[in-house]
Amino acid sequence: MRKQFSFIMVLIISAMILLAGCGKSSDSGSGSTEGDTFKVGLEAGYAPFNWTQNDDSNGGVKIEGSSEYAGGYDIEVAKKIADGLGKKLVIVKTEWDGLVPALTSGKIDAIIAGMSPTAERKETIDFSDNYYKSNLVMVVKKGGKYEGATSIQDFKGAKVTAQLNTFHYTVIDQIEGVKKATAMDNFPAMRVALESGMIDGYVSERPEAVSASAANENYAMVEFTDGFQTSEDDTAIAVGLKKDSELTDTINEILKGISEEDRTSIMDEAIKNQPAAE
Repeated sequence: MRKQFSFIMVLIISAMILLAGCGKSSDSGSGSTEGDTFKVGLEAGYAPFNWTQNDDSNGGVKIEGSSEYAGGYDIEVAKKIADGLGKKLVIVKTEWDGLVPALTSGKIDAIIAGMSPTAERKETIDFSDNYYKSNLVMVVKKGGKYEGATSIQDFKGAKVTAQLNTFHYTVIDQIEGVKKATAMDNFPAMRVALESGMIDGYVSERPEAVSASAANENYAMVEFTDGFQTSEDDTAIAVGLKKDSELTDTINEILKGISEEDRTSIMDEAIKNQPAAE
């Protein structure tokens, strides 16, 4: 009887262990909802590619862990990719310098932030096919001495800057005799510096410059007949992904389904819908 009791107890304990194991497996399965999300990192401060707003107007998407929302061209592209992947889009607001580390550490699944697939970045992460291409321009004070510039060399002696850790900052060296100001963290900071007279201009891409001049009548965009020398990768915009990501091929297929006409239309809407404060 004692042996039989012991045997029964062993069976009971074994069953409990088995059930506990199933419980753990189930818990980890519920955690797999992470696999149902597509976490996108961006700084939400680079209109019209991306910006921060107070509500979900014009297709804004809630920023994770915040009461704010993100909108812009990148958001609309991210939506299309998330839909194509069959996943829920999650926006993770991240400082520019933190985007690549966030991707490589697994905090986000992709960078969709107006990022160019430069050779230097390709050493650390992979990129999708391009989803936008633009030209470099300068943003200056409207009515100032540089508004009528046609060549980058017209900025000789000017105080010029660009965003920190971007190729925009490196091309300033192509201007002879320029006063290269300290790089700045973001575009809102550069706009403030321009309006206050700390700088004479900042290097940007055409959509951001159109956005800046539309948002504030004190800014003007300068396009050049004799402009900056850049590579195609420098002026293209692509989705940043982990090295050898299994998402790359699928995302490229999704991007192929967005026509040039649609891309232009999305950008035009983004420029129109950007917050006036940007």
